[in-house]
Amino acid sequence: MRTKMAKILLWSLAALVACTFGGTASAQYKATMKLASATPMDHPYNVGAKKFADLIKERTQGRIEIKIYPAGQLGKGEREMTEGVQQGAIDLLVTSTGPMGGFSPSINILDFPFLFRDYQHVDSVLDGPIGRRLLDDFEKANLKGLAFWENGFRHLTNSKKPVRNVEDARGLKIRTMENKVHLAAWKAAGLNPTPMAWGEVFTALQQRVIDGQENPVAVIHSTKLWEAGQKYFSFTAHVYSPALLLINKKLFEAMPKEDQEIFLKTALEVAQFQRKINRDAEEEKLKEMETKGVTVVRDVDRDSFKRAMSPVYDEFSSQFPRSQIEEIMNAK
Repeated sequence: MRTKMAKILLWSLAALVACTFGGTASAQYKATMKLASATPMDHPYNVGAKKFADLIKERTQGRIEIKIYPAGQLGKGEREMTEGVQQGAIDLLVTSTGPMGGFSPSINILDFPFLFRDYQHVDSVLDGPIGRRLLDDFEKANLKGLAFWENGFRHLTNSKKPVRNVEDARGLKIRTMENKVHLAAWKAAGLNPTPMAWGEVFTALQQRVIDGQENPVAVIHSTKLWEAGQKYFSFTAHVYSPALLLINKKLFEAMPKEDQEIFLKTALEVAQFQRKINRDAEEEKLKEMETKGVTVVRDVDRDSFKRAMSPVYDEFSSQFPRSQIEEIMNAK
């Protein structure tokens, strides 16, 4: 009888321990986190970030609060802020993938020109096994990829003339991200690409240090690049630029499993919301840019850019075999 009672007591103690250190672990976890971005608060990055922060606060009953620091408040550029996440000075970051090759080389495969057909193609790749593999690769750099959000298809702007084909663009000095594939693609097209941190671009455009730059509509609109002399917008759609929601890996792993699951699920849920608001607003933003005096060139000969930039596929074939490229291109 005593043995039986002892066993019952041990089982009860074990259950109590499991409850205390398992089921209530998330109830005991509290944190205030910093989420950074390089873009203004009204940019879709931060509209998504606010939605994410609100849902995390709600789903953790207020235990986890995320404060948003937009417009490069926590670093000059995305590379510098990513280093901040690595080191734990910043907790979360929404960033374009362009400068991320230095942290996870495999991500550069998404920066090849004319890789994606349309938004449906983008979603099938980024939300599928290919996207998950690319996100998981960031763990080697002490970063945890929560989900792919969206920057958008990138387009060329400049201060000199309307660009309708690659011949018109040749010789322009343009700012690009610190990205080997982007640099090689623009050089192949006959332009003079200059890597530069985003925080320096507006002034460089104003002072005519560079003639132009390339970015998605939302970035061009939210930073009012027409005020820096960018009079001409060309609908080149030469590269699709995803965004990443990253968190410090050690911070993520220190969170209770229940909270980890909340973060992953919420990041994916907000991805759909963030992409939709980004896409739905593009045409409205282009029309507003036209009212500000920007010439929007819609009839761009994209095939001329595609042909000119095609050598980069061979140039980087040792790093990205054709089979990997085709896996993305053929995704349904």
